[in-house]
Amino acid sequence: MAFFSVVIPLYNKANYIDSTLKSVLDQTFTDYEVIIVDDGSKDESVKVVESYTDPRIKLLQQPNKGASVARANGIKTAVGKYIALLDADDEWKPNHLSALKETIDLFPYAVLYCTNYNIKRSKDFTTPAVFNFKYKSEPLIIEDFFRANVINYIPSSSSSSFKKEDYFKIDGYKEELKTGQDIDLWVQFALFGKVAFNPKVTMVYNFFDTSSLSNRDYNDSRYEFINSYKNEEQKNPSLKFYMDINRHALAIRYKLLGSDNSKVKQLKADIKKENLNLKQLITLYLPRTLLLYLKNLHAFLIRHKIYLSANK
Repeated sequence: MAFFSVVIPLYNKANYIDSTLKSVLDQTFTDYEVIIVDDGSKDESVKVVESYTDPRIKLLQQPNKGASVARANGIKTAVGKYIALLDADDEWKPNHLSALKETIDLFPYAVLYCTNYNIKRSKDFTTPAVFNFKYKSEPLIIEDFFRANVINYIPSSSSSSFKKEDYFKIDGYKEELKTGQDIDLWVQFALFGKVAFNPKVTMVYNFFDTSSLSNRDYNDSRYEFINSYKNEEQKNPSLKFYMDINRHALAIRYKLLGSDNSKVKQLKADIKKENLNLKQLITLYLPRTLLLYLKNLHAFLIRHKIYLSANK
């Protein structure tokens, strides 16, 4: 039995999966298996994987059903005690699994383990992830996870690990959600138990602002996710704060798309205004034309290696 099962969903990532796999095989901690779940790729992704002969690498194949289904199927077949997630276009630094193991050893009672990471915003522009809590150099338990998680996500689908048996104690990936399944999973884990964080930077997250994240179907799926925790929000002010930040972001997405004004109105009505900062309040009420201008300005600044966030 391996200590970690590294689960990688794969769909049309032939240009990335080689570098991703090499980053796994370069780990200083070597007690792991690698489960790659091909989600019906139409490019050369499978051929790249099949070129590897390392016996720790296992390839599963399924019809195209989405990353969350691929991850769930990979977790079901895993033999490792802990699951370590990795996307097929991200890369680990050699210390990633050893940092997770260090954190697990320090906090065996936690249910979710996360490491620090950098964000690649364009080909030659990388920024550090920024979180809403203070930390030094040593791993720690995050005391107020939801409030800490509102700038960049502390867990990501390439920087997190959890015990396989704990995954099956919660609902796991909700396949009915077309997007946001991983965010929903982090909420489930944070409501279930403690979240541990290692400040060591161990991963590079390739951030792509694809148009699919803003289409109506995906927005409606995110709307469904946000509204699914309203009962818990009434008992948990930190969760309410976190969901209101997500409501703000979704309202902006709807407005940029120029549709679903009724949902925008409902999202505004559901937000406790004290949970938003001044920048967020202003953007919530800006007309679409100004939001589009700000979005284009944001893209311009990134091209010139400047990144600004509305969440800080």
